[in-house]
Amino acid sequence: MTRLVHGDIVPNLNRNASPCTAKGCKWPKRGRYVKVPVIISSTYSRAERNIIIRSLLTFHRSTCIRFVWRRWWHRQYLNFFSGSGCWSYVGRQTRGQPVSLRKNGCLYTDTVQHEVLHALGFHHEHVRSDRDTYVSILTQNIQPGKEHNFVKVPTNNLGTPYDFNSVMQYSNFAFSKNRQPTIVSKKNPKLSFGNAEQMSANDIARVNRLYKCSE
Repeated sequence: MTRLVHGDIVPNLNRNASPCTAKGCKWPKRGRYVKVPVIISSTYSRAERNIIIRSLLTFHRSTCIRFVWRRWWHRQYLNFFSGSGCWSYVGRQTRGQPVSLRKNGCLYTDTVQHEVLHALGFHHEHVRSDRDTYVSILTQNIQPGKEHNFVKVPTNNLGTPYDFNSVMQYSNFAFSKNRQPTIVSKKNPKLSFGNAEQMSANDIARVNRLYKCSE
């Protein structure tokens, strides 16, 4: 498998450095809703499938995203399966788009939301274009070979602030080699983050702004 970028993103080598949402990786909106077809692997138990379904339904309550069961005519869809960890692509891909949620370790609401937000076109907080104003990346504490997980991306931040409460925010100790922090808040170096259990108000606002949910 291709090396993951930023820990849980499969790189699409066909895309350039520009934010892909400006280049065609948004899911199409028809009328009031953005309908995203999904399939969920039968290898999950009923209880495990329900965790994924309930997590998807949180988007229905606060955004115009609507997940629907994939039909034969849907060429582009999300394929949830138990793979080698928690990972996905950023934005809509061609044909079936894998979203790996390993049975033991990834089936939590925040993790499902996190990977779905990737699939909708969103990056992690700590790599957003303005991150240097808000956090310091302590490269001396990063595991050798994991530095690529901290490379900034030219993101469209949609007029929303950096959000330590986002489900897209990694923890202070992400990819640490020595139990020392790798990401530190500039305003409050003692701030603990990366433990959100639900999408934040900013996570929701970004979805609604990117997909023009109020229009």
